[in-house]
Amino acid sequence: MDANELYGIGDVARRTGLSVSAVRYYADAGVVMPSATTPSGHRLYDVSAIARLELVRTLRELDAGLDEIRQVLAGEATLRELAATHLALLARQEARLRSRRAVLSTILRQDSTAEQVTLMHRLVGMPDEERHRLIDEFWTEVSTGWEPPERMVEWWRAARPELPEHPTAAQLEAWIELAELVRDTEVRQAVRRELYEVCTTGAGPLMTSSPMLDALEAATPIGQAAMDAAREQVPPDSPRGREIADRWIAWLTGIFATPDSPGTPDTPEFRIQAADHMLAGAEWDRTPPEPAGPFDRYMALVTAVNGLPPERFPFEWLAAALRASAVPHSAHPVPCRNS
Repeated sequence: MDANELYGIGDVARRTGLSVSAVRYYADAGVVMPSATTPSGHRLYDVSAIARLELVRTLRELDAGLDEIRQVLAGEATLRELAATHLALLARQEARLRSRRAVLSTILRQDSTAEQVTLMHRLVGMPDEERHRLIDEFWTEVSTGWEPPERMVEWWRAARPELPEHPTAAQLEAWIELAELVRDTEVRQAVRRELYEVCTTGAGPLMTSSPMLDALEAATPIGQAAMDAAREQVPPDSPRGREIADRWIAWLTGIFATPDSPGTPDTPEFRIQAADHMLAGAEWDRTPPEPAGPFDRYMALVTAVNGLPPERFPFEWLAAALRASAVPHSAHPVPCRNS
């Protein structure tokens, strides 16, 4: 286009994609005035005015209001400021849409009553403090009436839902189910019975004793190192694999050590046996689980709310590392070096 040429309103409409009536409307509203008029009153626009009309069209498609557009064109506000304002508005709209989708999906799945719908709508808008208070009340009731190990209660309480700033519809659906779960008196009683039985019968007293809990805590960083190595595809027979296997065996041989007994000796045979146990653990991990109890469902929903992908323990990788570490260092061939 010629920078000095003036264009009639029909030509301007074709160039901007606006209708003739829209071009007139923006002129009458004082948004983009014509550059000149003919003696007969026809409006004419130069290249600059056409460029402003194209910007107006773009901003209107982004739902900007006329007052906002006037401010931008007059230099009272920048495009960056306008974009920031509308991006924040869009984020709020997206959050509301995700909440509505979560509620509607739950209604379809549960065939909810009007009362339940009202409750679900309140749950998705619940502030963090109220959400945390609901979880705390749940665990207070679950641990009341018996004496679970304090450290176990701390671990249970630490597993809590933390909705991100912009949760997905799936995370909101999981939160709705979790909130309904922990509010249910029968569920609270069932979780209390389940955890009481786990902690007080069979091997429960041994597994929840302070020495055993100390041992489990000591194993956590080693297990995490194994998961990291497996995820990074570190060869089990590498120096790093050997180091993790050594740490695991040192932990394993020390579990039942006492001042009077050094515990199980670290031998190649013991490492092979430990590797076989790891493979058995892998087989168990692949076995379809029994129907989940309320505690397992609670933990699964917390994981879903937090958006954490389930991470399985790398039984096979650790088994391979243990088996490789059973071979003495001296048995590995030493590469020749040129003199």
